[in-house]
Amino acid sequence: MRGSAHAGPCIWLGAVEEPRRTLTPTLSRSAGEGAGAPHLAASDCNRTLGYDGCMERVETGTGTAPRESSEEARSGAGLFASIAIGAIVADQATKALIRAWLAEGETWPAGFELIRLSHVENTGAAFGILQGAGPLLIVSSIVGVAVVLVLLYAAPAGDRLYTAALALVLGGAVGNLIDRVLRGEVTDFIDPTHYPAFNLADSSIVVGVIALILLSLRPQPSDETAAERGTE
Repeated sequence: MRGSAHAGPCIWLGAVEEPRRTLTPTLSRSAGEGAGAPHLAASDCNRTLGYDGCMERVETGTGTAPRESSEEARSGAGLFASIAIGAIVADQATKALIRAWLAEGETWPAGFELIRLSHVENTGAAFGILQGAGPLLIVSSIVGVAVVLVLLYAAPAGDRLYTAALALVLGGAVGNLIDRVLRGEVTDFIDPTHYPAFNLADSSIVVGVIALILLSLRPQPSDETAAERGTE
């Protein structure tokens, strides 16, 4: 009877210990799968691993696309700023050089009839139109700058040509706006002799607008193609 009394507790303890021995490896194996398993589709989570941790890996493990979008945005902003600032600096520098070198109305080389440099002060818009409409042109330039910034904000990420075209338009608009605000007139100096004189800011605007028109004529990718590119 004494032996049987001792046997009962032993058997009972064994029954308790056995699940603990089998349960511990099971939990360990599940933890190992959770840490080292590849990223799975959300529909396979519960079926494959049997717990909700997979959903966390699906949501947090696929952070590549947002990171790439952020890098593209920074790259596009840098390109836009570089081109716009470059256009403004080049425009203002050439105008200052012409004002320092040539008197108003003077041309160089004299007698050359194809294209030459002429110091012309223009109170109107590009290519000599709207003479004397300074206040109206200042307001229209500010509106134009705002429109360009809105278009830049709405521009597709990674479209560097579109960004560059917008930067040219903005740089030209700001270049002439500086002249109108500070001097009340714009310095023109590129003189084709049989065509109104213009400057680098005018050229920047024209090139940018033409580029935007051509880019708008490009065939747009379908939604499926854009989705495929986004997943590459």
